[in-house]
Amino acid sequence: MAIYEFLCQDCGYNDDLIRKMDEPTLLTCPKCHKKSFHKQVSAPSFYLSGSGWYETDFKNKKAPITKEKKENKKND
Repeated sequence: MAIYEFLCQDCGYNDDLIRKMDEPTLLTCPKCHKKSFHKQVSAPSFYLSGSGWYETDFKNKKAPITKEKKENKKND
């Protein structure tokens, strides 16, 4: 699923929503309740969930010390 920016043409309310690509682009504005909440053209954004991604599995882990790095430390 992708994160899209939406803007109400009537009241100016904007929000980011997680939506499927095939869902309608015209929605009812949650603030003024008019059918003028349109998807904006913006830079792509998405959310990765589950295991196997940088944020969940690799972000806080240190890289393993290789044999080459050990030799360089001994020579210093």
